[in-house]
Amino acid sequence: MNQSRWRTIAYWVTTILGPASFVIGGTLFLMGAEQPVEQMKHLGLPLYLLNILGVWKLLGAIAVLLPRTPLLKEWAYAGFFFHLSGAAAAHALAGDGFTAIAQPLVFLALTIASYLLRPASRRLQLG
Repeated sequence: MNQSRWRTIAYWVTTILGPASFVIGGTLFLMGAEQPVEQMKHLGLPLYLLNILGVWKLLGAIAVLLPRTPLLKEWAYAGFFFHLSGAAAAHALAGDGFTAIAQPLVFLALTIASYLLRPASRRLQLG
């Protein structure tokens, strides 16, 4: 298998495990599922953020998967970066253990890999 094929496979694997997984998270946030509600309470964050973040997670996942929307993808990837790095920082500042801090960082690594591996048709062409 050639390098281009491996890159395409790696892109879709990291995209499904990273950015596209925001569909699950966004749905759980919007449903007010027990786990995200408890996490927000634990971190001292207002529960209304579940609705705001849930909508943005879903819209971001859609943006990354839509064809021919490179500028929108840039914004979505930036949002994922801020969300996941902020989640890791919030857990660290709350005194949570390694697992709680590492979980968003693993998804951040997948998201960064997806961003770096995306094909030219999904990149913003400057100039």
